[in-house]
Formats: sequence, structure tokens, C-alpha cells
Amino acid sequence: MKTDVQPGALRSLRTKLIFIMLLLILLLMAVVCVFLVRGVQTFFTSAFYKEMSAAFANEQMAASLYSAAREEDAPEKLNDILSAYSGKLGIDADTRNFYILRMSDGRVMAGSDGVTELEFTNNILTAMTGSEGAEPGYGDLMDVAVPVGDYIIYVKDNRQTAQDLSWELIRLILQSVAVGFVISAALSVILARTLLRPILDMTKAADAMAGGDFSRKITVESGDEVGNLAATFNEMAQRLETTLEELKNAETLRREFVANVSHELRTPLTSIRSYAETLSDGGDMPPEMQKEFLGVIVNESDRMTKIVQDLLDLSKFDSGSWALNFERFDLERSVRDVYAAVALDAKKRGHIVNLELEWRMPYVVGDRSRIEQVLMNILSNAVKYTPEGGTIEISSGALDGQVWIRVQDSGIGIPEADLPRVFDRFYRVDKARSRASGGTGLGLSIAHEIVERHGGKMVIESREGEGTTVTVYLPVNGPADAPGAESL
Repeated sequence: MKTDVQPGALRSLRTKLIFIMLLLILLLMAVVCVFLVRGVQTFFTSAFYKEMSAAFANEQMAASLYSAAREEDAPEKLNDILSAYSGKLGIDADTRNFYILRMSDGRVMAGSDGVTELEFTNNILTAMTGSEGAEPGYGDLMDVAVPVGDYIIYVKDNRQTAQDLSWELIRLILQSVAVGFVISAALSVILARTLLRPILDMTKAADAMAGGDFSRKITVESGDEVGNLAATFNEMAQRLETTLEELKNAETLRREFVANVSHELRTPLTSIRSYAETLSDGGDMPPEMQKEFLGVIVNESDRMTKIVQDLLDLSKFDSGSWALNFERFDLERSVRDVYAAVALDAKKRGHIVNLELEWRMPYVVGDRSRIEQVLMNILSNAVKYTPEGGTIEISSGALDGQVWIRVQDSGIGIPEADLPRVFDRFYRVDKARSRASGGTGLGLSIAHEIVERHGGKMVIESREGEGTTVTVYLPVNGPADAPGAESL
């Protein structure tokens, strides 16, 4: 069934690919944003506590603070000292301030921003017990509380600097995301076209194949998986095209064969019926004419029998029930017997038949009757298709575990275009010529099948108008899978 390429489907694939690419960019930038913000917060927290630890570890400042804490106006003295060291403490009225708290109740006695009340934190509570409170906070506050005499020096940072930097990073990341989206969208469109083009081409090619057009090929532009898929698709299309062509040829040959067989069977049957009816109604027909008519009937019967026998042989080939009777036999004797069988017919046509065999030809393993059938077919064709007064050369020999038999004639030859198909079943080079000589286009096909099942090969060389040479090669010991071949 033919399937049309839907542009909407292609756009859908492209949209999905672009969406996935943008989503990946967004997720990546979100992860980067989270890690950067957390990194900034961690950095400022670590820097704050390191800065406080270094400041309160200053011996001069610590001595001044402890000395001032013992005086009557301690809060004012402590405030003045902390103000003097505000640079070391990083005091900034907007983000970081210091306070002097009374240890007994945590009341604010003085401070850098004038605040009189503070919410108690864990660090303040720790300092009220006499220990230093310097545990990192987990909210929007960083603080440290250091007990000094009856007072607590408390430094608080609201993380505003870290938050401002974090928001600035987020703003920059969002801007980068926006620019990245535009770039990613453009790249995604290009990537989508690059990736989807072979798929679109394959879809169109598949659509064309569904309509019977196998000529469309996909251009392979890369060696990656998509390129391999396109190359595989092209190879599949080529194989399908070849298979379809073979099926068409086989169907053409089958129809032609049925027509040929019908004609070949109808012709002898018509002749037999005609001559039989004439004999039946002959009345006073002379004995010589009756004998002639009976001879025609016998010849036409033999012709029909040959056709049926060839069809039976082909049927056995296809069903796998055709068995060979392997034995070791004298091939030279078989060649001479076949030569003697055709010599009379060749002489009637004025042919010169020469036989030249090597001395002491080896015995071979094979089906003697079938090998002789092959040789008879080749020699009969040479006699049939060689004009009167022609020459036929028969030779044979042995070499490297093989025997060969060659039949060379000076006949009409075979056109070069027909040579590749001479072994095809039902194929005839010249239909009119084959009918005139009684051929059905099955002989060479059957002969070729027999030779191959013996583990040999058949080679035909020919030039139109100059003659044909047929060479049969057979292994001396027969095929390796021949039943009982090892014991022969």
C-alpha cells in the first residue's frame, strides 16, 4: 500500500528534536545556576567565619576588649574599640554590624546601627553560657558571638552581599540562557535537517518502492549510523529490485514455457490424430502409404515422449527426488558410444566428425547414463545447428584430478547477448529455429544440472556465425557428498 510523506509528521519530528535540545540546554543551565548559587553562598559563609576567627584572634584587639570589659563604662569602651577595628571585622552598616550584649540577659547595650533589640540565635545562647558561638547559620544570617567578661561581642551579617551576587549570577545565567536558546534553536534546526534528511529521503524512497519504482537511491554523506542505515537501505532496494526483476523474468519464462509445451504437445498430437483418422478411413490405401503414415505416428509419439520425459526430469529436480546412481565407469567408452550413436545422423547431414581422445583416459565416479545423456545432448545440438558439410571435433583428456570432454562445431553459433542465459530453464536462443529442430529449450538446462550435481562445470564459448565450443569438466572421483564415494 502506498504511503504519502506527511509534511506535518516531518515538522513534528523536527519540533520534538528542537524541543529536546532546548530542554537539555535549560536543564543544564538550571544545574549550573544551582551549583553557582550554592557555591557563592558557601564561599561567603566560609569567608565570614574565617574573617571573624582571624579578627578575634588578634591579640591586640582581644587585650583591648578584655581590658575595656572590666571598666565601669564598658559598653561605650567596647563600642569604641570595635569601631576602631571595624575594618578588620568588615563592618558595613547595610550588611554587617556589631553589637555589645549583656551576658546575663542578652540585652543590647550598644551597636553599630543603633538597634536596641535582637532576636536570640543559637550562637548568642551559646555565648551566654560562656562559650564562643560560631556555628554557621542555615538561613539568611551569618553571626558570631564571643563572650568578653560580662559582655558578648556579637557580629551579624545578613548575607545581602552574597544574595546580591547570587541574583547577579542568576541574571547573567538567564541572559546566557536566552542567547543560548537562540543559538541552540538555530543549531537544532540545522541538526534536525541534517539528521532528518536521510529519514525523509528513505521515507520518499520507500513510498516510491511501494509504487514499484526502485531506482531512487539515498545519498550517503556520512559514515555514522544514519549513513550506514542509508547505505543498508540502498542495498536492500537494489536486492529487492533484482529479486523483482528475477521474479518477472521467471514469470515470463514460465508463461513462455507453458505456451511452448502446449504448442509442442499439440503439434504431435494433431499429427497423430490426423494420420490415425486417415488410416481409419483409408479404405484402399496402398500398404506403402499405410507404412509411411504409421512411421509418422511413431516418430511423433517419440517426440512427445521426449518432451514428457524432460518435464519429468525437471519435476524431479525441483522436488529433490532425482537421485544419481554413482559408480566408477569407463568414461572413454561412454564417449565412444555417444559418438557412434550420432555418427549416422551426422553422416546424413554431410558433417565431418573427428574424435580425438587422450591415451588411457581414467575411470571416473558418476552416473554413467546421466553423463551419456549430457554428451548426447551436446553432440545432438552440434549436429542440429551445424549447416550441412560442417565439422564437429570431439576431444577429451585429464588434468589435476579432473577429466574434460570438449565438443567444437562450425555451426551457426550463439549471439553474445544470449550466452549468459543458455543454461536457464525454458530459454531458447531462437524459438523458430528450436521448434524446427524439435527442441524445447530444456536440454542444456538439464545437462547443466546433471554436471553440477557431479561436482563439475559446463562452459560454453561461441561466436555467432562461427561455431560453438562446449566443454564439460568432471572430477575423477566424483562429488565429495556422493553416496559411497569413498568406497568407489
